[in-house]
Amino acid sequence: QVQLVESGGGLVQAGGSLRLSCAASERTFSRYAMGWFRQAPGKEREFVARITWNSGRTYYADSVKGRFTISRDNAKNTVYLQMNSLKPEDTAVYYCAMALTAYSGSASSDYRYWGQGTQVTVSS
Repeated sequence: QVQLVESGGGLVQAGGSLRLSCAASERTFSRYAMGWFRQAPGKEREFVARITWNSGRTYYADSVKGRFTISRDNAKNTVYLQMNSLKPEDTAVYYCAMALTAYSGSASSDYRYWGQGTQVTVSS
């Protein structure tokens, strides 16, 4: 069973930055795409960003494009989400997920393992 542990969430003012990290227990981490999703209170979980197994391609939701950056360090079994210019509407629980394949898509069903989530709160 793969374990994913997120960290780095917290409370930040609008316009600020946070960097989320997600450490994987799986030694084959480098074989799979990774993604970040978020869920705000009363809303469905939504895709935020994803990265292919070798960092060759990254993809973002329109709502975060130009503000968030996903990256990974396969030597450390860790994926990151750098969040800049944060807005109150970015407030949510953020989840990292390990995909089914090296190039999985943006649907939740494309991911097989999920972290427990980390809270991000952006005050106005």
